[in-house]
Parts: sequence; structure tokens; C-alpha cells
Amino acid sequence: MKVIFSAAALFFASSVAANPFAPKVTKNTAKANYVGQLVRGAKPIRKLEENGDVDLSSYSVKFEKCQFIKQYNVAGDNNKNNNNNGVDTVLATKRFVIFRLCPDSTCSSCNYNYGEYIVDMDQYLEATLQYKQQVQEQYCNACNECINMEAENANNQNNADGEDANQDNQNDQAWMCNGVDTSTCYDECQNIENMEANGYVDASEYTQCVRLENANQNNGNNNNGNNNNNNGQNERQYYAGAVCASSGTRIKIGVFYDEDCSVLDESADIEDFMVNDNGAMKLSYHLLKQTFVEGECVASCVDEDQNANQNNNNNNNNNQNQQAQTNELCQALYEDAGKCESAHGFESGISQYDENYENQIAQEKLVCEFISTVSSGAYDSTGEIVVTAGRSILAGGTTTTGGQKFALTFFILGSVGLAGYAAMLHSQLTKGAKADLARQGGAMA
Repeated sequence: MKVIFSAAALFFASSVAANPFAPKVTKNTAKANYVGQLVRGAKPIRKLEENGDVDLSSYSVKFEKCQFIKQYNVAGDNNKNNNNNGVDTVLATKRFVIFRLCPDSTCSSCNYNYGEYIVDMDQYLEATLQYKQQVQEQYCNACNECINMEAENANNQNNADGEDANQDNQNDQAWMCNGVDTSTCYDECQNIENMEANGYVDASEYTQCVRLENANQNNGNNNNGNNNNNNGQNERQYYAGAVCASSGTRIKIGVFYDEDCSVLDESADIEDFMVNDNGAMKLSYHLLKQTFVEGECVASCVDEDQNANQNNNNNNNNNQNQQAQTNELCQALYEDAGKCESAHGFESGISQYDENYENQIAQEKLVCEFISTVSSGAYDSTGEIVVTAGRSILAGGTTTTGGQKFALTFFILGSVGLAGYAAMLHSQLTKGAKADLARQGGAMA
């Protein structure tokens, strides 16, 4: 998979979300720009399969958060936003997903020996959806095979000559049908196969920013009998793409004004645009919702197919057990993501390998700071910096401590007291001067 995520864009996003027109560059922005310049020349890390350096086979992927972040639209970067469908903005919206690699298959105790990562949301969804699609196809293929095996085994029950063959089929079924419920899997797979015929469209088809065909005709908000489009000359085209929902705990499909899916139409409902020859359609989140499950693992990093093949080879050739392999999902996510590992005691991370990882290790602290900022709620659902009670949350996610509040209150009250004391002294000195002048005037008279 082509690596399009860069740490430079990541850190730049954290610093420029403030006013881009400010005449002075803030300290945080200068720091992020410096980091960006360093990382732009960095080479991607080695593929995991090369020399087997980073072993992730015993870990599992856990979804943490989805977040939009607005950043300054750098010249040459995402320039399609300019003058596109009437959308002209100096801010580009970046979409990120934070995930963890947990050291078990349940992800319930992901509090030590784990890595925390941030990756472009398109990258995350492309990798996880592809993996989930493969798992779904394998499940339905196994379902068909297992149902056929059960039927064949039932037929062989009354055939004495087929006793040996029946035993072989049962052994094959025990290996293939582990985890397949033949009483329900057929209906599940039929519902998936006949989704469109039943009036549903898979939401995963709209995650990568897709143009909505005939959007103007299908949008119920634009078809209320009011036609002010001047024969179609001013019609607006709409696009569908993934958006963060429920404070970043979910991912859904939203409607955008531009082909980069950076300007969200919050008033639009994607299903208002979905009409085909059979009528109105609805979205099915059956596949997409598996990429952001809460409190559970999204996927294990072990390559089950490769592991099964190795076990078969070991049994046939009496070889020693070989090391389990990392699947393509975890390879893709790990290679593309910004990494925060040392702070969480991640035992298999890049800090264990000096060669070719110097740049990643040198910038790890900054990646950890940025992930902490995003996780702490520094940005709202649209990507703007959160401002609460006159205080904006900036890089690092810092908050005002109790000691700082006490010190601030003490200095404010002290300043007020000193001001009052100064006013009293001024009043006494002024009255004393006037009295002396009056006495001097009387003596002269």
C-alpha cells in the first residue's frame, strides 16, 4: 500500500488550527514547522516482512477515536478545495484515526505493553474494510462448505461402506467449521448477497469521498417545489464521505460540498440522495461498523491463513514450530501510522531496532504529544480548536491546575489590595499638603 500519511502533515495540523492570518508565528507553530521540515525528507520505515524486525503477530487492533482537524491549506496541498463548486477556503480538513495495538486477543486490558498510533482515516478504513471484506467472504465460503459437509455426513450415516469417508469428512469439518454456526450463517450470507435487492447499499462504498450521482434530483431538501436553479446553471454537486460521529467513537457517511470531502453539509442526510430505479435506498453499516467496535478488538494481527499452512507443513514434515506471521492489515496500519510506543512499554516496537528507525524514534515524543492533544478533546467534531470558558485547548492538551488557579487568585486579590492601599496613602498625602498651605497662608495674613 502506498504510504501517503506523513508526520509532517500530522504536526502541522496541530499547530495551524489557530488563526492562519495572525501576523506573528506562535511558539507552537514554529516548533511544528521545524518538525515538518525535518520529517519531509525522511524515508518510510522498512516493510515489516523484511528481516522480521517488528513482530506484531501477538497483538490486536483496537479502535480509539476518529477526529477531524482543520489546518492551513498549504499551497499545492489539497488545492482542489479552491474554487470548487463555490467552495473557497484557506483551511483544509484532515481526518485522523487513533488506534492501539493491544497485547491480547480481547483488548480488554490494553493498559501496558501496547502501542498507540495515529493514521489518516482513509488509510485506516481502506485497510480495515479490505480485511473485513475478506473475512466476510471466507466466512460465507466456509458456511457453504460446512452445510454441504453436514448434508453429506447425514447421507453417510446410513451407508456402512462410507464409514471411513464419513470420518474423513468429519475431520475436515472440525478444522474448517470452527466458529461457523450452520444454523444461522446461511441466512446471514444471503442477506449480504441480496443487500441491493432488499433496498440497501453498503456504506463502505462511500468512505473514500464519492460523487453522488443525480444529487440535485435526489436531494429531498432541494425538491420542495422551489426551483431557483436557473435551468440548472447554478446547481450544486454533492459528495459522500466518511465523517466522525458521537464524539469520535463512531464513523458514519456524511454529505459534502466538495470533491475532497472537506466541507460538510451538516443539514443533509445521505439517504435523501440515494435513489435508484427501484426507488429509495438505505445504507447498511454491517461492514463499516466492524471497523470501530467499542471495547473489543477490531482484528487480530496474526495471519490465520499463513499460520494454518505452517501448522500443516509442520505436521507433515515433522518440523519445529515456526514463528507466526503478521497479517496485511496490521502491516499496512503500522507502516503508515505515527507511532507512540516507548511511553506505553511497547516491547515489540521500533525502539528495539536502531537501524533505519532513527528518525521515527527521534520524533516519537512529538507524536505522543499530538495524540494526547487529539485524545483530550482539543478539537470539536468539525476540526476547530475547542474554546471553553475563555480558554482554548492547544497543543499538548494542557489544562489549568488547582495550584495555578490558587496562585492566579492570590495575585489578583493582592493586586487589588495594593491598589487600595496606594489610594489611601495618596489621599492622606494630599490632605496633609493642603493643611500646611492653609496654615502658612494664615501666618502671612
